Amino acid sequence: MSALGNPAVRLLAARSLRTHRKAWAAVFAAVVVTSALLGALALAIGSAGLGHARVERYAAAPVVVAGDQEISWTTDPWGSEPTTVSAGLTERVRIPSAAVDVLREVPGVRAAVPDDTFVVRESGTEPGTEPGKGTGKGTGTAAGGGGGAVYTGRSWEAAALAPYKLLDGREPRKAGEVVAGTGAGVRVGDTVAGRTVVGVADGPAAALYVTAQEARRLAGHPGAVDAVGILGEPGVPVDTLHARVRAALDGAGLKDTSVGQPLRALTGDGRGGAEHLAAPPARTELLQLLAAVSGTVLLIAVLVLSSLVAQALGQRGPERDLLLAVGATPRQVRAAAGREVTRVAGVAAVLGALAAVPTFLAAWSLLRARTGVVPEGLVLPTPPWLLASVLVVAAVVVGLARLVVLFSTRRAGRAGKGAARRVSGLVLLVLGAAAAVTATTQGGEAAGAAAGAATVTLVSGCALLGPWIARGAMRILDGPLRRLGGAPGRLTAAGATAHSRRLGAALVPVVLVTAFALVQLTAGSTMGRAAETQARSATTADLAVSGTTAERVRKLPGVTAATDVLRSTVVLARTEAGTPRLDRLPVLGVDADGLKGTLDPGVVAGDLAGLAARGTVAVGADMADSLEARPGSTVALRLGDGTEKRLRVVAVYERSLALGEFLLPKAELAPHMTDPYPARVLAATKDGATASGDPAVVPERVTTAAAELNGIVSAAVVTAIGALTVLSVLSTLALIGAGRRGELALLRQVGASVGQVRRMLGLEAGFLTVTGLLLGLVVAALPLTAFAWALTGGLPYLPPAQAALIAGTVVVTVAAGVFLPASGRRLRR
Repeated sequence: MSALGNPAVRLLAARSLRTHRKAWAAVFAAVVVTSALLGALALAIGSAGLGHARVERYAAAPVVVAGDQEISWTTDPWGSEPTTVSAGLTERVRIPSAAVDVLREVPGVRAAVPDDTFVVRESGTEPGTEPGKGTGKGTGTAAGGGGGAVYTGRSWEAAALAPYKLLDGREPRKAGEVVAGTGAGVRVGDTVAGRTVVGVADGPAAALYVTAQEARRLAGHPGAVDAVGILGEPGVPVDTLHARVRAALDGAGLKDTSVGQPLRALTGDGRGGAEHLAAPPARTELLQLLAAVSGTVLLIAVLVLSSLVAQALGQRGPERDLLLAVGATPRQVRAAAGREVTRVAGVAAVLGALAAVPTFLAAWSLLRARTGVVPEGLVLPTPPWLLASVLVVAAVVVGLARLVVLFSTRRAGRAGKGAARRVSGLVLLVLGAAAAVTATTQGGEAAGAAAGAATVTLVSGCALLGPWIARGAMRILDGPLRRLGGAPGRLTAAGATAHSRRLGAALVPVVLVTAFALVQLTAGSTMGRAAETQARSATTADLAVSGTTAERVRKLPGVTAATDVLRSTVVLARTEAGTPRLDRLPVLGVDADGLKGTLDPGVVAGDLAGLAARGTVAVGADMADSLEARPGSTVALRLGDGTEKRLRVVAVYERSLALGEFLLPKAELAPHMTDPYPARVLAATKDGATASGDPAVVPERVTTAAAELNGIVSAAVVTAIGALTVLSVLSTLALIGAGRRGELALLRQVGASVGQVRRMLGLEAGFLTVTGLLLGLVVAALPLTAFAWALTGGLPYLPPAQAALIAGTVVVTVAAGVFLPASGRRLRR
């Protein structure tokens, strides 16, 4: 008969569960929180995995022909098998206009409609406004001839792809006429963007429709179109139409105008990728971020559950020895413990799974509410069947708890010296230190990943070495406690020396919560502070305006220099530790002639004047070191639409945290942007005021939606895992307190007063707090220092308020965990 089916095992498990229900309460709470966190993350990963770009403008077109908005790179690193990596493109990859004629000849195609989107801006104030008067210094929206409303323009014939139908008026017939979306709040006869409204359609509020000829002129890329929508003949299945379109494209050998890749024929949800370019890359970044977060949460959960389950079982040593003495086998003891854990963790995991659903929905709604973080066109569905994933997570959590039981009871009845545990802990400490050292030689995400790995490894090493760390710390404090603490101090010292394993178990969660909170909060604060400092130093402009161009701003009285600032992305192909990767990085496009007095990247080699010529680039110092680039060498980059360029390095600058890793000439970047209009114009004036002295001028800094998303998710993770680790501290101390009630009762019986016992507990709480905070600080300091030195060249920074919050949380949690199980009533009784 198996151990699980043995009636004796069932009896032992049932009786033990009733006897030790208070000890299992701590494990129950931890499993509920763990299951809820992992379940919410599983739902988020599933929703992101099912995510797609919304289909709006092409809803009536069963097939859409467009360029491939994803770039691939294949290489064979270190002589291994060829590896292919991909990255999404954020700028439009256009297709040749010749594709329209080819597609119109495909059998079953009723119409092949070319589509171009472009930006239409309302005219603002004409040149002549003096800087600092009327609009005031700082960011303006109308100064210099810009500002006003911004519309998306298309040809009226492309409106049939939605379809958007006329509600009033007629279609446009000449250049000065438009049809406006019904949400724009205009009527036939009104003027919008200098054009007469001749019709109102049921399209988006910010849409303006013009004639096909005017659309081609305003789009500004003759010989190419954004996409082609295919309208099929009645009765032609989508699959058949797609196959015919695909065959026609392949037969014509048509390639896109940027990378030269075959054109794509999109159906279903894939059509949305041709509308919302930022949605597919954002979905990929969200998936990668959630996967990394889930790994961290899983590691923390394993540490927490291992500590709690091991502590709950470890307190029953005498009971276990008695069972073995009266004839129970080690296998039966393990089976009974496993049965107990399964019953406790099973119920708790189901409750956590139920809590995961509202947790996920609340987090998802908050994320969607943050404008600009998740692209508006990204759909993140949550079908009902996805909710079943939380049950899978609950089963995994229960399995983890059972696995801990196997390791905690594998040597039932035999006392070991812990040599393997000590060696494993020392090895983890060495590996953690090595990972921290590795972080100093890396940059960007690699440095952050190395620092994170170092933290987890060091904390795991401390968890294994907890008893020895506690014993060593107690040897240092033994003398002061005995001399200065009186009788409570001697009791504390004696108890700590006799129960170093128990003290080590209490230290581990304190170190964990301290180190994790320090690393997560300090890393973000260090990067943010360094970037803000660089941004203030780099932005030397007196005036920053939007909705206009540098050419118009230069005509304003008092302006001595002005530069357009274009924002786009580039893709850099490189290998890291033998692994190929494609990094999409934000970049700025600038006018070299207007940089003096407006933008100072902090050049350390070369001259930014070289950016006046196309085919050039300035590179950040850390990136230049990584690529072994210097003035005169070349760097291969893929611009936002995938076009590969070999650019000559003309300068190396140090303020890359604020301005990004690359600065390109405006003339080089603009032809490869979907909307080449400047994001801002920075201008210098005759009065010589600097941006650093004028808080109205917002410092120029490269920020991306991915960076903001990372910050939001990191804050949520710090809160969630912080709550889990705080619960771990409280639960572990409560378990220890419940297990030592006999010890406290004996102290009262031999004459110790309630006050003496309380002071003894206070000294223990102080010891745990101070030792845990110091050890957590040491564990976090090594990877944080390496991370900060690699990325900023300085030391890590944490705002005093956040440091006080961490210390205060640890103090309150430890005090509650030590004193609550030994309340005054229990001590007096």
